[in-house]
Amino acid sequence: MKLIFEKSKKGRACSILPPCDVPAVPLTPGIARHKKAALPCLDENEISRHYSALAKRAFGVNDGFYPLGSCTMKYNPKLNEEVAALPGFTQIHPLQPEHTVQGCLRLLDATSRYLREIAGMDAISFQPAAGAHGELTGLLLFKAYHQSRGDAARTKILVPDSAHGTNPASATMAGFQVVNIPSNTDGCVDLAALKTALGPDTAGLMLTNPNTLGLFDPNILEITALVRQAGGLNYYDGANLNAIMGIVRPGDMGFDAVHFNLHKSFSTPHGGGGPGAGVVGCKKPLEPFLPVSDVSLDGGIATHPESIGRVRSFYGNFLVLVKAAAYLFTLGKEGVPEAARAAVLNANYMMACLKNKYDVACKGTCMHEFVLSLETLKAKHGVSALDLAKALQDEGLHPPTIYFPLIVHEALMVEPTETESLETLDQAVETFLALHDVAEREPERLRSAPLATVIGRPDDVKAARQPILRYKGQ
Repeated sequence: MKLIFEKSKKGRACSILPPCDVPAVPLTPGIARHKKAALPCLDENEISRHYSALAKRAFGVNDGFYPLGSCTMKYNPKLNEEVAALPGFTQIHPLQPEHTVQGCLRLLDATSRYLREIAGMDAISFQPAAGAHGELTGLLLFKAYHQSRGDAARTKILVPDSAHGTNPASATMAGFQVVNIPSNTDGCVDLAALKTALGPDTAGLMLTNPNTLGLFDPNILEITALVRQAGGLNYYDGANLNAIMGIVRPGDMGFDAVHFNLHKSFSTPHGGGGPGAGVVGCKKPLEPFLPVSDVSLDGGIATHPESIGRVRSFYGNFLVLVKAAAYLFTLGKEGVPEAARAAVLNANYMMACLKNKYDVACKGTCMHEFVLSLETLKAKHGVSALDLAKALQDEGLHPPTIYFPLIVHEALMVEPTETESLETLDQAVETFLALHDVAEREPERLRSAPLATVIGRPDDVKAARQPILRYKGQ
């Protein structure tokens, strides 16, 4: 397929603008380009065909099974999109007088109440634009809290080795030193290692529960209590909230702050680099440090003299918040936990169907996702997790997350989500089982996959080290 630049023909265009009816204002010297931007020239017909062809090469939830572990790639109801497209939401400006946007502020207020109840938190900030941004915001709250108490010696954040990679990155960006806490043989936090790491320099613990192995830590109350006793705070990574929303609350587990991935658990479009929403909730002691928002629901100006300041403009990605609100209002108090239970049921069903042929990393009941290991299959037949993932593409399925969590060799992390039917799960199980048989009989076939996709197996090392990031043609 040709690049859009390669299809370009000088002089072609698709816009006919009317004559300018206002005085032309030249740009300030030094701002204007010295030469015209090298943009492609195509007519509307060719542009439409180009992007339609690109869309056919992509795979999304609307195309088929998408079990991308820890990312909750669920189906997003079209109703949410319709609600977010209402003129009352799309045709406003954040700098309007507060009395003209009271409807939008009421929606945010109602959404805040829902989220606070789900997480067991006392206050909410909508500003963070994505999950990792929420992590950074929450850790800045921790830092501000400790500094307000004159406790500047608390410089370390404890992070389990099963954590999402953004956790240590966010802690480092917030200026903390990261201390890795190993997992025990059951895949949960090693309590002995945790106790050893705790001390007067502990600022807090970052944890997702259930963790990336899909396990709910049975010692969670002891874990958070130990951190509290050491003077630290507990941060809940909400990436896996989809498994427990409406059933058990992070605040009741002993967490002081949480971020919500609204683009995961609350069914707003996820992927393509955004937009997301990493809404942060916190307990009362951290509320004074929340990011500032200008206007409160009653039209007054919100003042937080101890605030960490803004982490984003205005109220964050507002229309994403509208979509999440539509989802929450539709499901209600009964529907939210029902969705979580269905997610857990689907994951356990798939795991039970696969465990006799595939090695499951951790035995017993999982939550919303489970992790398989192809270590044995690779040792016997030379078929890796990457090979199986590529072969799944030939079968019309999106592969699960591979090689994560890092503590499982040749890992495949499978998350079917609650929006998949029994028939879809059965078809996926049949495909996984059939490919396992192929790996034993014809391993070279999997090592050569994918064979039926538009692009075959690329040179991953070359793609990583010598990426082509821009068009260099004339």
